[in-house]
Amino acid sequence: MSTMNRRGFLRASALTLAAGTLGTAAVAAPQATAQGRILGTVIDYAAGVPSAASIKAAGHLGAVRYVSQRRPGTENWMLGKPVTLTETRSLASEGLQTASVYQFGRAETADWLQGAAGAAVHAPQAIALHVAAGGPTGRPIYVAIDDNPTRTQYVNQIRPYLQAFQAALTLAGYRTGVYGNYNVIDWAIADGIGTYFWMHDWGSGGKIHPRTTIHQLPQNKQKVIDGVTVDINNVYATDWGQWTPGQSGTVTPPAPPAQQPALDVNQILELLRRASRL
Repeated sequence: MSTMNRRGFLRASALTLAAGTLGTAAVAAPQATAQGRILGTVIDYAAGVPSAASIKAAGHLGAVRYVSQRRPGTENWMLGKPVTLTETRSLASEGLQTASVYQFGRAETADWLQGAAGAAVHAPQAIALHVAAGGPTGRPIYVAIDDNPTRTQYVNQIRPYLQAFQAALTLAGYRTGVYGNYNVIDWAIADGIGTYFWMHDWGSGGKIHPRTTIHQLPQNKQKVIDGVTVDINNVYATDWGQWTPGQSGTVTPPAPPAQQPALDVNQILELLRRASRL
């Protein structure tokens, strides 16, 4: 086998394994479906951390928080990244809950630009920061596609990124959420990616996808709490991916198909890392 063919074979093997695991997860996980009416609101923020008491006083159910580090150039203002155990415990003390989202890069540094190889870098960080903040297994981590991509970008980069990320999350005992616009959510559902869907309006044409779990309102709906600008999100499902620190995991990850040996998350991430170096 030539060097080039060997590289292609190894890359395909790693991604096929990820996709095979994905298929099992998509069948096993119940769907978090929009209820058709707004059940409440949650906030998300990156510039700072409002107090839990103020979030509660503003009438919100909780917050979607970043399990990702500040990207270069944002160290002095993106003070709300990453979420901490102190913060999630404070939210819980006020009867509020947390959901997790991963986004490190943006625009020309978007996490999905490297496709499946990008997931080998970002998925371990998402899981580690979720755990450090008290996040249990059995809950989703939303994977951010903070763009209005073309179909070609989705097929060639975003889909393999999300597939590999979902494979890693599933094997570690987590579910997958997708943060994206109407099209990204629609395409991901068609590909069996995700159980929870957080929709933003960029490129959505004023439509709300019927499978939306939470919907991020446009920028002109932002509010300020304790001096921190926050996004407001309408909640459409009783299960929006929320958790409290110390909560027991609620989902046992599905077993791989019988013809495949059981792999843990470190093994599949190593396969993805190898693929990224080819």
